[in-house]
Amino acid sequence: MTTARQTLPQQGRIQFTADIPAEARPILNDSALALLLTLHDRYDARRQELLARRQARQAELDAGQLPDFLPETAVIRNSDWQVEPVPADLQDRRVEITGPVDRKMIINALNAPVRCFMADFEDSCSPTWQNVLDGQVNLRDAVNRTISYTDDARGKHYELGPNPATLIVRPRGWHLEEKHCLIDGQPVSASLFDFSLYLANNFAPLKLADTGPYFYLPKMESHLEARLWNDVFVDAQRALGIPTGTIKATVLIETILAAFEMDEILFELREHSAGLNCGRWDYIFSFIKRFRNRADFLLPDRADVTMGRHFLKSYVQLLIQTCHRRGAHAMGGMAAQIPIRGDDAANEEALARVQADKEREAKAGHDGTWIAHPGLANIAMAAFDAEMPGPNQLDRLREDVTVTAEDLLRVPAGQITEDGLRTNIRVGIQYVEAWLGGNGCVPLYHLMEDAATAEISRAQLWQCIRHGAQTDDGEPITPERYERLQLEELARIEAEVGAERFANGRYQQAAELFARMITSDEFDEFLTLPAYELLP
Repeated sequence: MTTARQTLPQQGRIQFTADIPAEARPILNDSALALLLTLHDRYDARRQELLARRQARQAELDAGQLPDFLPETAVIRNSDWQVEPVPADLQDRRVEITGPVDRKMIINALNAPVRCFMADFEDSCSPTWQNVLDGQVNLRDAVNRTISYTDDARGKHYELGPNPATLIVRPRGWHLEEKHCLIDGQPVSASLFDFSLYLANNFAPLKLADTGPYFYLPKMESHLEARLWNDVFVDAQRALGIPTGTIKATVLIETILAAFEMDEILFELREHSAGLNCGRWDYIFSFIKRFRNRADFLLPDRADVTMGRHFLKSYVQLLIQTCHRRGAHAMGGMAAQIPIRGDDAANEEALARVQADKEREAKAGHDGTWIAHPGLANIAMAAFDAEMPGPNQLDRLREDVTVTAEDLLRVPAGQITEDGLRTNIRVGIQYVEAWLGGNGCVPLYHLMEDAATAEISRAQLWQCIRHGAQTDDGEPITPERYERLQLEELARIEAEVGAERFANGRYQQAAELFARMITSDEFDEFLTLPAYELLP
């Protein structure tokens, strides 16, 4: 984008609190803003009620209740029904690439040898006002196939190829707000903001391109939150003159509470459902977060909480079984490894881990998987091609699977080590620093970190201090020990990135924010909530 800016005047009840880049002005058109206003008026109160319901549920868990399958929705789980079929370009999703909505990333992802690209406004996108508006402009240009980008410093030009991947968009979650757009003086839902702008600006050219408005829905904790999305879809389609059911959405099952309501979530979205996805990293974070006040739910080092652990394996099997019984796609999750340049041995080891992960997913019955880097596309594709000769595995009903509440709640055994604590501190601070600088997708130590993986680091540290846990050497994990380790890890970060980068970055600010969240008596629901207040 160029630097030319102009401020949109207040449009009725809608007010913008930041300048609008000139290129983004057409995105904030009358149709998009009218849709946003309609959806806000009809659904924001319900959104707020559902967020309050999350806190009430947390209080029940803190009082000793454990989640279980809902008795009041047993009829839905025990009845025979299926979701509506998905369009042709969502039938085969064997490899999907994900990433933020920056221009070069969108071009490279759509050109990658994959079936779909999830353009992300959520965990891999730092939601600066510039990033959010740039993302909407970039997606409009991608949908219209006019997107291009020139990297003058490298002398490289990027443009869309003839057969781009199918585009899917992930708006921000129900808990987030867009502080730069106010309705009646209050920030709007970031979910409704992202959704309204993308749908209103792109539904017509998407239809011309023989595709549709497809979404990934993050962070939901109940079927009532899925019902809210479904009602939003119905009203949005009606407002824009789109046939009901045109919108298709895949729900990320990335909270422990949603795992007990998979059938119900699919049922609520059955006209609009494109399946469920194993959002594994946020799922681990949610497991820690929701049981944070219980000492018997302490997890071992993050590196030891792998998909082979019983509670995660059970969640995967239940998701596949549930989806296929309902005729819905069951999508696998993200392997965090990325290609490593300059170290052949380490690169081979990383790629072998990716291959094993994707083979595990394909053999379990998933219909597709996620990658974060185009260099992993061929590995993931080969794993699914070997197990899945057709477009999907919907015929694999996994009737052999029986998953109980106890299976989903089984805490994995293992040690907490000082190396694990140090890794959590180092990764967490560097991720927050990058996020504050406008980058939400950060390669660190040969892994791709986003908000979900950083949340695991943050939540584990908080829980260890909260319950006076000990490392395997018997030393207690206290606020004082955390302070000492953080100072040492900041020095290590400075040595790794260089004194100039460290001095010019926001490492001290990130460390202060990270430490405050970890040593606070109260647990912040999401690290991005206090961090968002520090974004421009």
